[in-house]
Formats: sequence, C-alpha cells, structure tokens
Amino acid sequence: MTAERMIARRTHPRPLALAATLLLLLAGPGLAAGCAPDEAPPPDAPDTQEAELEGPELEVPPVEVPAGLTTGPYDWLIHGGLVVDGTGAPARPADLLLKDGRIAYVGPVDADTLEVAERFDAQGLVVAPGFIDAHAHGAPLDNPAFPNFLAMGVTTILLGQDGGGPPATSLADHLDALDETRPSVNVAYLLGHNALRRESGVEYDPPSPEGSERLAELVAMGMDQGAFGLSTGLEYDPGTLADLDELTAIARPVAERDGVVMSHMRNEDADQVEASVAELLEQGRRSGAHVHASHLKVVLGSDTGQAHRILEQMAEARGEGLEVTADVYPYTASFTGTAILFPDWARPPNDYGQVARDRRADLLDHLRERVEGRNGPEATLFGSGELEGFGELSGSTLAEVAEAMERPFEEILLEIGPSGARAAYFVMDEAVMTTFLTDPHVAVSSDGSPTMQHPRGYGAFPRVIRQYVVEEGLLGLEEAVRKMSGLTASIIGLADPDRVDVPRGVLQAGWAADVAVFDLEAVRDRATYEEPHQTAEGMRGVWVNGRRAWDGAGLMPGPGHGRALRAVQR
Repeated sequence: MTAERMIARRTHPRPLALAATLLLLLAGPGLAAGCAPDEAPPPDAPDTQEAELEGPELEVPPVEVPAGLTTGPYDWLIHGGLVVDGTGAPARPADLLLKDGRIAYVGPVDADTLEVAERFDAQGLVVAPGFIDAHAHGAPLDNPAFPNFLAMGVTTILLGQDGGGPPATSLADHLDALDETRPSVNVAYLLGHNALRRESGVEYDPPSPEGSERLAELVAMGMDQGAFGLSTGLEYDPGTLADLDELTAIARPVAERDGVVMSHMRNEDADQVEASVAELLEQGRRSGAHVHASHLKVVLGSDTGQAHRILEQMAEARGEGLEVTADVYPYTASFTGTAILFPDWARPPNDYGQVARDRRADLLDHLRERVEGRNGPEATLFGSGELEGFGELSGSTLAEVAEAMERPFEEILLEIGPSGARAAYFVMDEAVMTTFLTDPHVAVSSDGSPTMQHPRGYGAFPRVIRQYVVEEGLLGLEEAVRKMSGLTASIIGLADPDRVDVPRGVLQAGWAADVAVFDLEAVRDRATYEEPHQTAEGMRGVWVNGRRAWDGAGLMPGPGHGRALRAVQR
C-alpha cells in the first residue's frame, strides 16, 4: 500500500482529511478507484470534493518547474515522495533537492533537466524531516555510530539530560572533540544541574546564596560555549537538595540566552506530580525561562482526568505568557536506577553501608512498602546489575530473583543497594500516556540510548507512527511528524536562525538537509523488553547534513555525517 493510499484511507480529522483530498486529486482515477467501497470519505470533506473524486476525467497535472530553479549541480534528488514537512501542514507530493548539506528546494521538478550526483526514488514513500529526539542518552565520544537512532529516522539527539552532562568549563572542548569523532547523528547538549553542583563544589551541601551564584555562573559559561539550556534531575542526588531559590538562580542565565530548562521533575507519583509541575512552572515564572517537563508521566496513576489537569496547569501558565512544553515516550514502563526505591536517608551523601547495618529493619520496611506500592516485585524488570549467588540480573524481574534466591524481595534490594542496578518499572497507564501524547505542546522523545535495556531507545519513534498513526489513528501523520521534528526543534532552539548557524527540523529551502524517508505501512518497532536492542524497520533512507547515513538495512560505510550542534549567542 502506498503512502498516498495509507493517508487516503484515514478518517482522522484535520489535517489528514485535507491531505487525503489533495492526494486523491493529484493521483488521478487509479488511486480513487482503489478505495474500498466501505471506506467513506472523511466526514469533513465537502460534497463537491467527493463528487470530483468520483469523476473519470482526472489527470495528474503537468510538472511546472519554477523559473528561478537552476538545473544544478545538486548532491541529491529525492524524487516522487509524499512530503510531510514537519510544520503540521498537509502532506503533499513534492521533490527535494539537497546541496552542500542544506535543502536547496522543495517542490515539483523535471528530473530529466537536472544535474544531480545521486538520486533516490521515493515513490510511495513518506519524506519527512529527520526526527529530533528531545531526550536521549549516550556516549558519543566512545560510541559515535548510534544505529539505533538512525533506524528510527532520528538525525539529531539532545544529551545532558536528567541533571547530567559534560563540565560547563570544558564544554567547548567536548564539542570540538565530538566533531573530530564524526558521530552518525547531530548531537546537541544541555548543561546538567547535578553535574554542575559537583563541578562547582556545592555537591551535597544545602543551597547557599554563594553556591547558587557559582552555579549560575557555570550555567552562563556553558551556554556561552554552545549549550542549548539546562537540565535538572530533581529526583536524583544531589539535585533533590535544591530549593526554589536555587532553581530560579540557575534558570535566569538560561532565560537571558533564550534557552530551555528541561526538568526531570521532583516526583512523578500520582500524589505528587501536580505539585512537581507547579514547582517547574514557578521556576519559569520567577526566572523568565522556557520550562519543559521531561518524559511527562504519572506514576501509579490511571486517572485521565489528572492528566488533563496537568495539561491545564501548563496551559494556564502559557496564558500568563510563560513558555511551557513537555515530551513523552510511548511506553508504560520507566527505566532508571534502583535508587528510586530507596529513602533519602539511605542515599548519598549518607553512608549506605552504615545505614544498612544500623537501620536494617526500617530500610526493609521501606523497600517492601515502596515496591508493593509500585505494582509489586513483578513490575520491576532489571536491566543491569549482578547479585552474588544469582549472577547477571538483566532480564529478570525482582520477583523472579527473590524466588530463585528463596529470600524476600526487600532483602534482595537491600543487598543490591541504591546504586547497584537499573530497571524498568511498569508503573504507568496507557490512557494517561496517550492523553499527554495528543497535546499539541508535547513532543516525542525516546529517553533511550544504544545500550539501555529498555525498548524505547530502539523503538520510540516508529512505535508512535505504527501504533498511534497507522493502527489507532490517534494522531494524524502530519501531527506525529511535527511532534518528532518541527516542534522539538522549536523547543530546543534548533529552528531559530538567531540561535544556530543552520536551522533544522523542517523541510524548507535553506534549512539543514536532515531527511527521513520511510514506508508508512512497513514502519514498525521491533524492540521488546526481553530483546530491547532490535533495530526498527521501515526507514528506506536517512540523510544527515545532506549525506546518506542509513540505507534501509544499516549504516552507510565510512565516518558519520553528524555534527556537534552549538547554540550561538549573537
């Protein structure tokens, strides 16, 4: 089934209805006749359009090449595809010309008159901007290939998440080293609050005016060296010690440089998440910074009404003039360290060994109640760690480990400790997640990496297309692509010509030639919790900065074509 036919059969409202009508008019009687009798036109399609679609006289309009279009030479012609440009505008048949790492032209061409080095036949395929991952993880200096992202159509990732990241004082050197490494995707960075606390010497100390000032200086320094903003990890140590005064102080230099504060909020549990959102919004109000909720979720909550209340909190703040956005990944299990199960008094800077000895009974009680309150030990699936007498934990649930060891699960956790393993936690609700996903201010992310034992790092973007566009119709294709490209670029600052040398995220002349071409029917995620490192299918070609990086089966040979992206302070 072609991309045009796939869109034509959708009944999702705006903008797909308009796109379907346009595509059928351009495709001629063959495509119109191919619709099954019981597939009615979209309910909002005018009667006059429906009558036209049934007429036998339709013909494909002749190609009219704009007078100003040169004959070349060009590096690539991507010909005959269905362009979904990343803005949310209706899909349209169009060609792309790429030259010197940028998009030279989007529209109809006479392919026979052009001088082109290489050509790609995109007939029946969707041509979209390369996807931008709003929340990713990885070590590009050590492992720059990132085939997991390219197989999903991702051409740019944003690192430095959850309060982590490279030192602010040497970020410029880090970015230079990254360019020399030649990653396969573009890499942008946030500064990490937790890392800055360590770099500044504040570490685990209570916040002080002097400490907050030093942190703000580091934020300014790092952003002047190319960071796009700041991340906080308020559920992790030592970021959890920060109060609102400190959070305001570190956000002010971000606001002054038009950056974004992305926050792993303080607590995502159902009884705490609304307060956490309120704290993030207040950080934005006091500092003037654009604030963004990372991997928006409700842990142990199945009330879609609460999801709507959270979105309304954000909408009300936008009504006040605050910039507020979020991202979400399409899974119902989170993934993080076992520290999330332990109380503050058993985590750094406290001595865990001493706590485990002196307060063993209290700690066991806490762990038992905490796990039982998070859907029980069956809902914790280890992705890393080892245990003496059991071996590698990855792939086993906490319940399975406890059963094999013939010990209570809380004792297993006590032995593993807060830093001994990472796990997937099945604590989220599908309906709540999709409520967030459909909000127009929420982008798509993976929160994944090439090595993480969670399928999101290999499947998040194709999963959105397969499940929520093709199978369920929850999102229109144009809106899904916008959430994975143009929207994300605007949140980070990658779409702002005043903040970057080359804007990206939209298929538009003059913008970066990051392009993903895929078969809408064939796109699918293959990664599972049991086998999380299976690459996605359906991407027929991916271009990074105008060079083909993925051929549908694997990485193209040679060094990568990605760049270290730098925010420019003009």
